[in-house]
Amino acid sequence: MVSLADHFKEAPPDVFRPVRLVEPDGSRAEGEVPTLDEAHQLFRWIVFGRVFDQRMISLQRQGRIGTIGSIRGQEASAAGIAMAMEKRDWLVASYRELLAYIVHGVPVESIVSLYRGKVPGPFPEDVRAMPIQIVIGSQMPHAAGIGFAMKYRGEDAVAVCCCGDGATSEGDFHEGLNFAGVYKAPVVFFVQNNGWAISVPRERQTKSRTIAQKAWSYGFTGVQVDGNDALAVYQVAKEALRHAREGEGPVLIEALTYRVGPHTTSDDPRRYRDEEAVKAHEGEDPILRLRLYLEKEGAYREGLQEEIEEEARERMSQAVEAVESAGAFTPEEMFDLTYARATPRVEEDRRVTLSRLSGGASS
Repeated sequence: MVSLADHFKEAPPDVFRPVRLVEPDGSRAEGEVPTLDEAHQLFRWIVFGRVFDQRMISLQRQGRIGTIGSIRGQEASAAGIAMAMEKRDWLVASYRELLAYIVHGVPVESIVSLYRGKVPGPFPEDVRAMPIQIVIGSQMPHAAGIGFAMKYRGEDAVAVCCCGDGATSEGDFHEGLNFAGVYKAPVVFFVQNNGWAISVPRERQTKSRTIAQKAWSYGFTGVQVDGNDALAVYQVAKEALRHAREGEGPVLIEALTYRVGPHTTSDDPRRYRDEEAVKAHEGEDPILRLRLYLEKEGAYREGLQEEIEEEARERMSQAVEAVESAGAFTPEEMFDLTYARATPRVEEDRRVTLSRLSGGASS
């Protein structure tokens, strides 16, 4: 088990050593690794994440869903943090963590439906997950508040807040972490540092040597992990969740990864970054790394990845068919879902909008 104490004492270290359990070539690094059953489960999830990403981008290109942010190359981070969570924990995340939502229990159909602009209602009641946050960094205070509320109620649960490195430049990041630190709220802040905030590189966002070390200014622990090492992310996340769950305070995890694709399907990264730099990260593919590890451990059989990919494609096809057969979003639903009980202003907006759409007078 990776212990936070092995990496951090009373203050941030002079040199951060990101936790890594598996090298890019699949060989073991240092530290105790998860079981082979857990490794297989992680492998299934990250392979599914790659297929999910490919299908969602394809749907967007066909005009069947809206703009989507690719998770390619970051599957290990999303799957690792979510698989470490308990069902009773809350997931508070953004659009780069769609795989984390699915691993935590949100149906694939719900994700596809949301990106088609149709909201079938909240996520299932037995899944503790907040709506996908699009406004950068706004989920940080939400997670801190949820953690504080659970502590107040005496719940044995943790709020897990996921964001990108770009969100750490927002005021909400400071407010959320400061609040969580002051009240020792059970929150794990998980930052996917993929090097880019759309077109702004990491070095233009902060002069801090790391994002992890920011935790100490708020009075709690920070740790770096190799975000392309699924086993390391999972193991560090489990320890961070234990730390927060047992009342030892929040934890900030910085997962070092790389955004292989564009920011979203509306972005052209060739305008602001060198494609040679992207190629330099191709050897860090989290799927290949975990597959090589399983092979070296004698726990991989020929054709396994292809079988998982085929199952994932079938699952995606079923989800898309179910969502598309349910019908398109209607203007009426926009007003039904604004508040639990429509206000007079919403009712007036509904009347005017529907009247205009039907060709009638608006007043």
